[in-house]
Amino acid sequence: MSKQLESAVLAVLFAVGEPLAPSRLAEALETKEEVVRSLLEHLRDTLEAQAGAFQILNLNGQYQLATREEHTGLIRRVMNQRRSVPLSQAALEVLAAVAYNQPVTRAYVEQVRGVDSSSIIASLVEKGLLEEAGRLELPGRPICYQTTPNFLRTFGLSSLEELPLTEPAPGDDLPEDLIEGQIGFDDPGVSAGE
Repeated sequence: MSKQLESAVLAVLFAVGEPLAPSRLAEALETKEEVVRSLLEHLRDTLEAQAGAFQILNLNGQYQLATREEHTGLIRRVMNQRRSVPLSQAALEVLAAVAYNQPVTRAYVEQVRGVDSSSIIASLVEKGLLEEAGRLELPGRPICYQTTPNFLRTFGLSSLEELPLTEPAPGDDLPEDLIEGQIGFDDPGVSAGE
């Protein structure tokens, strides 16, 4: 593989600073997506073998250049950033409800938890762990939420398939339409329960 192409890919991943789809890289580099995917995996393996400061993360099929976890403390000290405040139990409950059933509405999350969750959802959106995923074609057009690549990175997951399997708790009697998913999204590729 061309060293120039490797260098270009690393430069773009560094400059963008967020997960990037191989298709966007291929378009920018004017090459085939398969070539870019192969190059990304090669770079990922190379950086892993070097055990240096950087790694390439695969976050649900998108790639991001990141520093290794063991350097987090030093980076925070240099940047004078306070440690992140741990997520509350309520925030973890909301994240779990969304992650396992996404995309979902605030009303769905509140039905699962049994309490108002609007401020927690707003906080998780602000932290970049949740994002809007369209609106339902229902009165009021409620917003649907899904997890973000930052959610995957924060919890050390490559994709949502790595979430632990769960069983409904005995006595859970959620309405059937909430269990099976919601329909009527603006985005035809979006459906609940995926």
